[in-house]
Amino acid sequence: MEKIESFKVNHLKLESGLYVSRVDVNRGCAVTTFDLRFTAPNREPVMDMPAIHTIEHLGATYLRNSSLKEDVVYFGPMGCRTGFYLIMFGKLRSEDVYELVMNMLRFISEFEGEIPGAKPQECGNYSEQNLNMAKYYVNRYMRNLSQNKRFHY
Repeated sequence: MEKIESFKVNHLKLESGLYVSRVDVNRGCAVTTFDLRFTAPNREPVMDMPAIHTIEHLGATYLRNSSLKEDVVYFGPMGCRTGFYLIMFGKLRSEDVYELVMNMLRFISEFEGEIPGAKPQECGNYSEQNLNMAKYYVNRYMRNLSQNKRFHY
């Protein structure tokens, strides 16, 4: 079997950043997958699951209500618990979504109140949420992203 692209990236050298993971084109439609790498893989602890779940709920809520909501295909966590994937229509660069991502992070950082979609009828694991830890990870990632602007593997 052919090795998939994400397994070709040297995760021992990968740092926190906002990367284009891949661009796929099918039947004239392009989608870009972004790697929102919150932590350095294999060198920093993985993220806490309740915090990841909260970031997923708040991030998806923000993105699906943003001015670019029609361009958003998906936002969700990586299985390795070191970040998130953002998939958008179009052939894009990290620089093209930087402000959108930063605005999403600020939204999460400043969020107060009930987590959207965190009721038993709305989510299969509604009670596993941690807003304080979500804010910790988001604030840390925002600082890293604004200081280092790592956009390329």
